[in-house]
Amino acid sequence: MKLYDLLENNAETQLENIEISMITDDTRKVQKDCLFICVKGGSFDGHTAAAEMLEKGAAAVVCERDLGLGERQIITENSRILYGKLCCAWFGHPEKKLRMIGVTGTNGKTTITNVIKHVLMKNGHKTGLVGTIQNEIGDEIFHTENTTPFTFEFIELLDRMAKAECEFVVMEVSSFGLVQNRIGASHFETAVFTNLTQDHLDYHKTMEEYYKAKKMLFDICDCAFINTDDEYGVRLMNEIGCEKYSFSVKENADVYADGISIKSTGSSFTYHNGTDAYEVKSRIPGMFNVSNLTAAISVCLESGISAEGIISAIAEYNGVKGRCEIIPTGRDFTVICDYAHTPDAVENILRSVKEYTENNLICLFGCGGNRDAAKRPKMAAAAAKYADKLVVTSDNPRNEEPEMIIKDILAGLENTETAYDVVTDRREAIYHALKIAEKGDIIVLAGKGHEDYQVLAGMKKIHFDEREVVAEGLELL
Repeated sequence: MKLYDLLENNAETQLENIEISMITDDTRKVQKDCLFICVKGGSFDGHTAAAEMLEKGAAAVVCERDLGLGERQIITENSRILYGKLCCAWFGHPEKKLRMIGVTGTNGKTTITNVIKHVLMKNGHKTGLVGTIQNEIGDEIFHTENTTPFTFEFIELLDRMAKAECEFVVMEVSSFGLVQNRIGASHFETAVFTNLTQDHLDYHKTMEEYYKAKKMLFDICDCAFINTDDEYGVRLMNEIGCEKYSFSVKENADVYADGISIKSTGSSFTYHNGTDAYEVKSRIPGMFNVSNLTAAISVCLESGISAEGIISAIAEYNGVKGRCEIIPTGRDFTVICDYAHTPDAVENILRSVKEYTENNLICLFGCGGNRDAAKRPKMAAAAAKYADKLVVTSDNPRNEEPEMIIKDILAGLENTETAYDVVTDRREAIYHALKIAEKGDIIVLAGKGHEDYQVLAGMKKIHFDEREVVAEGLELL
């Protein structure tokens, strides 16, 4: 592609007629006649390698300051933003060929996006999914390492979806993806805000910066659905200028749920949208999932799907792996696997499960290493609020000592009367939870959810599927 065509008047250069072989911000991928984008990251600044990349064969570099490279440097105010636009141009603007739906917030993104995709597919609309668990193009499944892929990979994925004749793309839009401009020039037909609770402060540093990152999505969407049961949602409703609607499970909003019934086998409620009301039945339990379903229904109606088509699709949907997932035991107690890894998410899942627990509610949880340590005691306090018994263990310790992470967690249990056991090894901790379970108990395994691995010292990843571990533990009883 000619450099002039690639730039699309987004930057000036004297090298307009040269042919570009590829574009990249990765020094390892630089090849002859490529365009190298200098991006400043947390540990490496691409500007320091610009001259070397030209020597390696790059035709030109994009940078944010004069590097003394003459006509072979293209100076822009923000390399990340321009890189996103260049990627869109490189692939022929696939983002303009797709109806894009984005969901952001701390919790609920995976459930909402998966429900929306299920409903759209069931109603005859081929749909792509970009998310935490996996990426999907129609019925095809692809592994993913990041909730929001890096810029080039993300636009390339959109291109594959467009070529596969997807009509919609439903995606979890992470705060990282927004502040790092990974989504390129994407514009969203509809966007959802779920909630905002403490998470990722190792990166964003403050809740205010975390909020501002999430808010960025609503500058690039046509219509928004905002959870006003959340205090940040109330604030967001007052600060954005797009078409917007509030949703709630607590009070009347633009769209809301009432008549709510929650059981271990699912939920039922009445969905209200203006003067319209629909009876909804779902196999997904939990009050927080009623909120998630309310958002998903609203998006699908906005997308032109009939209420009947939406309700029937939801009624047959079994839920998302690792999101309030019941693991079969064949015993007189229940085991639930959930991805809850923030204080708010732990409190939500336990509050909901507590409503239908016949005997004791047992919560097993840990906290990840090399992540926001301030939330560790808060996780413990949230778990103790509703659980009758706690099993404190490891999650993904990474390069921290598991015992030191647990020490941080236990600080949150100093003023509680909830009984707890500490079992550092997560496998042994699950075995222990199964051993102490009695008739009518529910065990919630919090933190891993869909993950089938643990990350240990040296960032070594080992296979660890809690469904398999539960089965092993049951055989030992």
